[in-house]
Amino acid sequence: MKPETAAKKLGVLLAATPEEFRAQPVTRSQLNELQENPPEWLAELRRTGPHPRPVVAAKLGVSIAGLARGGVSEPLTTDEIQELLRQKPEWLVREREVHAGVMAENARVKKSRAEAAKSQGA
Repeated sequence: MKPETAAKKLGVLLAATPEEFRAQPVTRSQLNELQENPPEWLAELRRTGPHPRPVVAAKLGVSIAGLARGGVSEPLTTDEIQELLRQKPEWLVREREVHAGVMAENARVKKSRAEAAKSQGA
């Protein structure tokens, strides 16, 4: 697979990975090995960043669209994420509330569908 794909699956920013990782395709077995036994560079990237948008959004408890609405377009480090969580800017509070509402609604719909399927199967 392409290094970009492997980086996404590993949850790291491709530009922050070592040149040897970016220079050649990654096999499925290599990816599995990186996931099971991460080298120091991968562990450090996961710990401190910079993190890609999906990881930043998850750590902040917002959607990727919420990041954009909040003006966050660049990768953030763990320290920058922690600082945002400490500062609690208005956009972050609002987006966390929106995201929590969406997640609750998704859970309600999923539960409703499961109950409907169960009652039809009974």
